Amino acid sequence: MMATHTEHSRSEAVETDRALHDPVCGMAVTASDDRPRSEHQGHSYYFCGPRCQQKFEANPEAYLEATDPVCGMSVDRAEPAAVSRHEGQTYYFCSDHCHHKFEQAPENYLGEQPAQAQAPEGVKYTCPMHPEIVQDGPGSCPKCGMALEPMNPSQEDTGPNPELVDFTRRFWVSAIASIPLLIITMGPLVGIPVRSWIGETWVTWIELVLATPVILWAAIPFFVRGWQSIRNVSPNMWTLISLGVGAAYGYSVVATLIPGAFPPAFRMESGHVPVYFEAAAVIVTLIFLGQVLELRARERTGSAIKALLDLAPKTAVRINEQGDDEEISLDEVHSGDRLRVKPGSSIPVDGTVADGSSSVDESMITGEPVPVEKAKGDSLTGGTLNKQGTLIMTAERVGADTVLSQIVDMVAKAQRSRAPIQGLADRVSSYFVPTVVLIAIVAFIVWSLVGPQPAMVYAIVAAVSVLIIACPCALGLATPMSIMTATGRGAQSGVLIKDAEALERFAHIDTLIVDKTGTLTEGQPAVTDIRPTGEHSETELLSLIGSLERSSEHPLAEAIVTRARDAEAKLSEPEAFDSVTGKGVTGRVQGHDLLMGNAALFQDHNIDLSSLDQDAQSLREKAKTVMYIGVDGQLAGLIAVQDPIKKTTATAIAALQRQGMRVVMATGDNETTAKAVAGELSIDEVRAGVSPEGKQKLVDEYKRQGRKVAMAGDGINDAPALAAADVGIAMGTGADVAMESAGITLMKGDLTGIVRARYLARGTLRNIKQNLFFAFVYNSLGVPVAAGIFYPLFGALLSPMIAAAAMSLSSVSVIGNALRLRAIDLDKPLERAEHSH
Repeated sequence: MMATHTEHSRSEAVETDRALHDPVCGMAVTASDDRPRSEHQGHSYYFCGPRCQQKFEANPEAYLEATDPVCGMSVDRAEPAAVSRHEGQTYYFCSDHCHHKFEQAPENYLGEQPAQAQAPEGVKYTCPMHPEIVQDGPGSCPKCGMALEPMNPSQEDTGPNPELVDFTRRFWVSAIASIPLLIITMGPLVGIPVRSWIGETWVTWIELVLATPVILWAAIPFFVRGWQSIRNVSPNMWTLISLGVGAAYGYSVVATLIPGAFPPAFRMESGHVPVYFEAAAVIVTLIFLGQVLELRARERTGSAIKALLDLAPKTAVRINEQGDDEEISLDEVHSGDRLRVKPGSSIPVDGTVADGSSSVDESMITGEPVPVEKAKGDSLTGGTLNKQGTLIMTAERVGADTVLSQIVDMVAKAQRSRAPIQGLADRVSSYFVPTVVLIAIVAFIVWSLVGPQPAMVYAIVAAVSVLIIACPCALGLATPMSIMTATGRGAQSGVLIKDAEALERFAHIDTLIVDKTGTLTEGQPAVTDIRPTGEHSETELLSLIGSLERSSEHPLAEAIVTRARDAEAKLSEPEAFDSVTGKGVTGRVQGHDLLMGNAALFQDHNIDLSSLDQDAQSLREKAKTVMYIGVDGQLAGLIAVQDPIKKTTATAIAALQRQGMRVVMATGDNETTAKAVAGELSIDEVRAGVSPEGKQKLVDEYKRQGRKVAMAGDGINDAPALAAADVGIAMGTGADVAMESAGITLMKGDLTGIVRARYLARGTLRNIKQNLFFAFVYNSLGVPVAAGIFYPLFGALLSPMIAAAAMSLSSVSVIGNALRLRAIDLDKPLERAEHSH
């Protein structure tokens, strides 16, 4: 029977031109001769790699068929109509229709509980508003009641949020029941006397029937969270919602079932006891509407992480031992594997080019739009895009060790971190809910004692309105939503923020300390001048010092060796070599004793430099580094090396200064050269001859003066200074992404990244303050209005339904304001500075 079904499925596949799939892992494959293949029952099965082939051949019956989770039909695993992965499992479908239904609400077909009932093994869950809450499985936050979210995002988390799916369904059920309730209640106001047509008694029972499923089924998550808040002694928005809705519904049920128990103070002029089923149901509906809009907005705040995750391809092409290509899933790539990267494909993992050349678009990692040329030996970063040629690469860092994975992890942690300004909102919220409950009780008592008849009805309306409108959700969301959006936006531009505190602190920085080499300059020095004294020719000096510097790894030594080779000077192995820290090098080459370095080295050997003083000074004034050359105890000449200033440096410094920041250059170079560079770039202050250890002392000096200091460095020698600064900035191309001493890491090692980070920090802090203002003002005005302070003037109370709508819209407005950060143009300050410059 199985064979018959397989034959039928395969004939159907031919007619519909279905794609082939690996029957073990579900990955799409092609029927090619170079792909692993197995024969079973007269049919060919193709696999993504040898591993899946071995699993199939060990037990083929386990991989021939699957059951469509939607309709229950048997599906040929090798040729399904569609495949989907959910919670680490692969599901097969008989048609696109079943596949679409599954993707919309997978928990409906897997017997799951709503809102993430199944959690992948080892995944920790946390609250987006209270990151200190961490647990092994999904659930609700004991402090605010918000659904917990996975701490570590993965590529498999691409389906809809289960809580969003569940709340959307509950919203529609609530809305369908609330619409006729509104027609019954509001009909007389627009000339549709529904209550008169049906009769007051029957209308009340119809309202009970319509409202009950909304309150006792749809609103269950609200009451569960409200009870948890009371049990955990952590009053929050759900406390107020459950009290308000519960009071309105409970009162209405009693009024419907035993109306005779109510005294005259509860009765209208007609003698009946009013009910508020429509208020309870509509409040629930509006809160669900607000929650659905909020969940959708929260998904958008995480779009940056999803975009980063999508950069990594799902598969890689590995070159096996026979030299053949095989397509494998990304988790099967190991360090040392040789991978082929075709034009238009993403680099799968971190590694180096083993063969071939191409241009690679690294903009998604560094924020820089210009493609980078790659050739043999150059490094490659996973997630970047190969533009033109085919590359053969050697995998080096895979899985969680790749730069992309570290970026995603850093952004996720930053989005969960708390900014110091959030402490204000937390302190207010801790007192707010008990205060609101007290105000509701006072409003009820006052209205019941001095309100117009029926006094108790007015009292109930006022108390419920206060409870509903005062929900502090907008207050709690004000800071986290801005932080989540800002950190994601920064990652898209190559600005990685370690935590929210670093972002907030950076907005207040007034002093920036930067190194010269590699930060202000290209970091690739080149020889510009050679001045022999006359004893030796320029080529002879290059031959001697080029041979000597072959043993050094210093960037200046590399520049000298490169110049010697360009001049075709003869290079030989040095007979002796010694590096004198902070002064230069000594050695013996071709029978000559050599010295090369600064004035201090030559003073130690009692060699007079006065004949070249004027030349040296003029070169230093042109921002060049001068080194003297000595041969056999005599001054033989000097050589000047210059590290070109980056094209973006002047504009970046001007932009930082326009933002109120004082730029200080701290360098180990001599004072004349340092001042020449500073003068060209209009730098505010220069500290020359500073050692890596001295940079930390410099940071402490400025902090003692009361300055807010940021330190930018390469993250290696500068680690102590980075840690000492108010904000440490790691400059690099990704090697220092996980460095703990820096609060901000820039994927591109120049000052433009600092300008972007500064603009983002100030924009985020401004956005948070706007959100807090909206939330504070809303609650400050909303509560007294709901309590009835304007009743003597206008003769009307705020409807609980309107209060619910206002509460939901306040949260949505705060989130909408935070989402504006997604569109912030981080290059704007650079464009302004360039224009003015």
